[in-house]
Amino acid sequence: MATVALVSRPASVLPKISSSCSPAVLSAASVATVQQRKLHHAVIPKGKGGRSSSSGIAATVFGATGFLGRYVVNRLGRIGSQIVIPHRCDQYDLMYMRPMGDLGQILFMEWDARNTDSIKRALEHSNVVINLVGREWETRNYRFEDVFVSIPQQIAKAAREAGITKFVHMSHLNADIRSPSKYLRNKAVGEAAVRDEFPDAIIMKPSELFGREDRYFNHYANMRWFGRVVPLMSMGKKTVKQPVYVVDVAKAIINAVRDPDANGKTYALVGPNRYLLYDLVEYIYAIAHRPFVPYPLPRPLYHLVASFFAMSPFEPWTTPDKVERLHLTDMKYPGLPGLEDLGITPSTVEQKAIEILRRHRKFRFLDADLDDTKPAKTVNY
Repeated sequence: MATVALVSRPASVLPKISSSCSPAVLSAASVATVQQRKLHHAVIPKGKGGRSSSSGIAATVFGATGFLGRYVVNRLGRIGSQIVIPHRCDQYDLMYMRPMGDLGQILFMEWDARNTDSIKRALEHSNVVINLVGREWETRNYRFEDVFVSIPQQIAKAAREAGITKFVHMSHLNADIRSPSKYLRNKAVGEAAVRDEFPDAIIMKPSELFGREDRYFNHYANMRWFGRVVPLMSMGKKTVKQPVYVVDVAKAIINAVRDPDANGKTYALVGPNRYLLYDLVEYIYAIAHRPFVPYPLPRPLYHLVASFFAMSPFEPWTTPDKVERLHLTDMKYPGLPGLEDLGITPSTVEQKAIEILRRHRKFRFLDADLDDTKPAKTVNY
């Protein structure tokens, strides 16, 4: 019979109990939430903090199959956390996640985002819930209202009812109810809905993420396939961006989970430098050793072209909403804590861009020295 220890934890946190436990232990785990729970030894912190230790974190990561999710799961796995990954995709699409944690530490389960019972089953054995559910385009089955408002609200409600004390919700730096982007308007509504359901939620507001599999730097680098020109509204000289490295955001989430003072806070996660969009895209092409040919495309015409791509039954190359979002200046939140408050030194674009853009180079430039490329110009506004 598995060893069981009594630990002072929030009464409503349901631990993961082995099926080999006695009926008495199983019944103790299913009693009313007002009682103390008995925890399986697997979720008691022990070890030196490595992959084969136990961090005491049993986390359910919704949206783990996305761009940011794989980095969060990797960071959780390397410190010895138990991770539950609810998914809707084929099991073979999850195989790359299995080695991210020690044997038996990463658990997969199918879930229905519109089924409340399915959500409760996904988090009933966890003491941390991380919501990374998101999508850059709408479908007939899932609109932005569903992805950014209804589903996070249901997850936050289920987490509160389960007595979970750590809930992390991913929003966006430019989330604003007055935004011209429907994506960002619903992000703002989702923030408020989560805060209403779970007042102690930790809300992360990152700017545009860049990394190896991103849809930001790679998006601009791949524009060379469409007429060898890069369309930019107002030549990108009226838009200021402050992109953040995806690994830094993943580290911030883990540090916030482990910080007892992070509950109820909102973090603005941005990179160390601000750039004009024109200068940023020019630097992307300089690193890739590709000719940069910007083209000033008027907003109505850009939206018309994006509407054509949005009709794709598969992943659209771009949409009118994405065009609008990428040409919005990143907001400043001097009153909100950021990466530095979580003990993270943000990485600059110049440090990490080569990891993303090397594959866009021609073979003769694969080993070209970075010193040949001038850093992108920065701005202070």
